[in-house]
Amino acid sequence: MYTVKHYPQGAFSWADCSSTDTEKARSFYSTLMGWQTDDLPIGNGMVYTMFKQDGHTVAAISQGQPDMPSVWNNYITVDDVDAMPEKIRALGGKVVMGPMDVLEEGRMLVLQDPTGAYVSLWQPKNHIGAELVNTVGAMCWNELATRDVEKAKAFFGDLLGWTYQLGPMDGYTMIMNGDRFNGGIIQMTDEWEGLMPHWMVYFTTSDVDAAAAKVEELGGQVHVPPTDTPAGRFMVISDPAGAVCTIMNTVNPDPWIEGM
Repeated sequence: MYTVKHYPQGAFSWADCSSTDTEKARSFYSTLMGWQTDDLPIGNGMVYTMFKQDGHTVAAISQGQPDMPSVWNNYITVDDVDAMPEKIRALGGKVVMGPMDVLEEGRMLVLQDPTGAYVSLWQPKNHIGAELVNTVGAMCWNELATRDVEKAKAFFGDLLGWTYQLGPMDGYTMIMNGDRFNGGIIQMTDEWEGLMPHWMVYFTTSDVDAAAAKVEELGGQVHVPPTDTPAGRFMVISDPAGAVCTIMNTVNPDPWIEGM
């Protein structure tokens, strides 16, 4: 019901954490989320650690670039990543890195949209992305916080064919990829002063309040305490190395239906 074998063009499919302290962050998420780990050597003494839930790959962590902060990276599946750079530039975005091969797993690039947020595009080979979504221990949502919602909507609509619906809360935009809900866009206000536009990954837990009680004990921080929304109860946290994500107990999570 929540297992995935194939992601269509334009669907969010993966998230990984580039960390300044992989050991602390890996231990934090393993305990908080109940994830199992599988270390994959990627050369030069580096390791890409897969997080797994019930045997299914759900996310990953690796050592980040020197002098760069810890961050969760969001990935969108595309059919042909090499066809994207020309379109990205024509629409006012920037190609930050790639296209490039990632071993035998897939091909990717990193872009910056015209409002300033970074996101990655992924063309799968051996690695489709997350094998489990929208259930406990898995990614359930991806959200853009931006100061120019209309510019972001136009960019991604033209680039990936996304359409949009009004969300359940004022000022919130729901992203549609075909007939599937595919994330959201939120308007940054004065309360977001000092923060750059960015994509946020959401992971599902069965009990947000119980998870919140563990976060600081494990060396992380709770930035937004457990809060109710029409979609479910959520909190915003950072791990001991500073990467930020959202943990949520969703109401009526969408099943994954292949071919949508």
